[in-house]
Order: sequence, then structure tokens, then C-alpha cells
Amino acid sequence: MTEADFLRSTRASYDAMALDYDERFRDELAAQTLERAVFAGFAELVRNAGGGPVADVGCGPGRVTAHLHGLGLSVYGIDLSPRMVELARREHPGLRFEEGSMLALDIPDGTLAAVVAWYSTIHIPQERLPDVFAEFHRVLAPGGYALVGFQVGDEQRDYTEAFGHEVSLTFRRWQPDRIAELLAGAGLPVHARTFREPERWEPTPQASLIARKPLPPAEDGDGDQTAGDPAATR
Repeated sequence: MTEADFLRSTRASYDAMALDYDERFRDELAAQTLERAVFAGFAELVRNAGGGPVADVGCGPGRVTAHLHGLGLSVYGIDLSPRMVELARREHPGLRFEEGSMLALDIPDGTLAAVVAWYSTIHIPQERLPDVFAEFHRVLAPGGYALVGFQVGDEQRDYTEAFGHEVSLTFRRWQPDRIAELLAGAGLPVHARTFREPERWEPTPQASLIARKPLPPAEDGDGDQTAGDPAATR
């Protein structure tokens, strides 16, 4: 199958600017109080559901992967850019990183406890987002979680230069309701949302959604799906 042009240009762009990108954002989480709170809550949800392998898809140089590892998750990183993967392996030698595309994850069906896409869907054309979220649904085990972070807006920005390097990148902003709709359409209903206004250098509000792949219905011998659940009578 022929690779899409946007995948080739995204890979080449991040390969070109990997070192400067890493230097610019290496310590960014230290200033992001609310984002760290989202990661902490997400990690607790995954652990409380039994834990298991977690894929950080579009991991870049691995800063979020490492942070989630520090929160007790069995997490590894996947990125489209070989140069980003090389940097991640160098900076976090105790963690696993590999090349891959969120449109075709090399992961068996139903084997992940969670998927993280932290500002990594922003280069995906909107018409391909259903394919991405269907892929997340495929690799998640029942009860598994997906965390998606993104800038809020309706426009896209095209860049030909970044950090002094020639690139060809399109940054897309999304409305939370639209992403929630697409996740639900892929079988991943949204469990929680966060939204905050821009801070420091940010031009737009920021949002994240936590979605969950439903568990199979629990049935008793008579096929009653609510029997024995006290909450069902409240």
C-alpha cells in the first residue's frame, strides 16, 4: 500500500528538527500543572482497571512516555520519526521505543490497557481520524482507556519552517465535541474531558479527552445485565 503524503512529510519534518524540538520542549511538563494532573488521574484509572501495557503513540523524544512510566504505568513509545525514536532511546534508555504509524499499529488486537495520543493527532487530516480511532479501538482490551490531547480551534496552520529547519507540516486544531463524536463513533465513548484557556506562549485553548472501550455486559443466568448492581436501582 502506498504511504500517504502527509505521513512522509510529517516524518521528514520531525527528523529534520528533532534535536531543536527536543531542546525546546524537554522541560515543558514542569510548567504544566493541569496536564500533570490529567496524567496522574489517567494513570490511576488505568492501574485501577488492572493495568497492562500502554502505548504512547506519537511519543516524540519520550518525555510523556517517561512521565507516565514514573506514574507506575507499563508504557512504551511509538513514533513516526526515526530520529525522534533515536532521541527517545538515548534519553530514556530504560524504556522501549519503536517506529510506527497510528494508522497501522503493529500491535495485536485487544492487548493494550491504554493508548495515549498527546498532541500527536494534530497532523492527521480530519477524514482520517476515524481510521486512527478505529485502530485505537482495535488494539485496546475491553475496559481499556484512550487519552487524546490537542489544541482547540477550527483552523489549520501550514508551516514551511520550524526551529530554523525547512519542514512541511500542517497543524490541525479540533473542537472537543467533534473529537468526542469521532471517538464514540469508533466505539470509544468519552469518560472525561478537560479544557483550559491559553497560558504563557500558547495561542489557543487546550483540551484532552479520556475515552474507554466498553466492557462486555455482565449477565446472570436469566440474561439480566443489571442484577446484583446496587447502582442500577438508584
